[in-house]
Amino acid sequence: MTLTIIERRDHVLLIRMNREHKRNAVDRALADALDEAFNLLDDDPGLRAGVLTGTPAVFSAGSDLTALGDYSTERGGEYGLIRRDRRTPLIAAVEGPALGGGLEMVLACDLVVAGRSARFGLPEVARGVVPTCAGLFRGPRALPLNLAHELALTGDPFDAARAHAAGLVNEVTEDGAAEPAALALAERICRNSPTAVRASLAAMRRWAAASEAEGWRATEEAIAAVHDTADQREGVQAFLEKRPPRWSGR
Repeated sequence: MTLTIIERRDHVLLIRMNREHKRNAVDRALADALDEAFNLLDDDPGLRAGVLTGTPAVFSAGSDLTALGDYSTERGGEYGLIRRDRRTPLIAAVEGPALGGGLEMVLACDLVVAGRSARFGLPEVARGVVPTCAGLFRGPRALPLNLAHELALTGDPFDAARAHAAGLVNEVTEDGAAEPAALALAERICRNSPTAVRASLAAMRRWAAASEAEGWRATEEAIAAVHDTADQREGVQAFLEKRPPRWSGR
């Protein structure tokens, strides 16, 4: 099975995750396939914008727990995307859930289009773990602080309408129309000077990166605080066994 479906639409590269039987959760193989696609997007001078999407039912559930953290690439970091120094605008086209690392992939993009039934969430605390792929600092940057707090501390998702009202989503479409709307948005970008677009994106990403070093340090501290705790082991086990967790607070 092909884990990513790549389509070139003139100056736009469409990257579709294609692991729906696993809710497009990212393992080693999917991370490598995504990394190859993002390398093409940044290295081919004929490409001026990209669209990242999932399948009709789900954008991505984030990390595949069976991968045991083995989903980073040399150039892109987690999922081939999270730590990538990108040069080309990337639009997320979201249908269905974008949860955990799925939302963190959305936060790593530059613009977002979502179908009406799309959902966004960081459910990690319900598993006894924390968001590890920049959600703890990109979330508060992309969203009002109290909404970012709600996401990270309750684990509950919110819908596309609320994401749009909060400024995370650029456009809400009818279900099934996020991909064509994202492609239309990419084409709007492609009408402009590629040199000016890349220079503008580089300047904005440089500004954002200035605060990300501290964000990664804070995230590493949060990961260390829950590592190998009883709650972490219980949360993951409960999730795999599809039962409510029994927290001990240790």
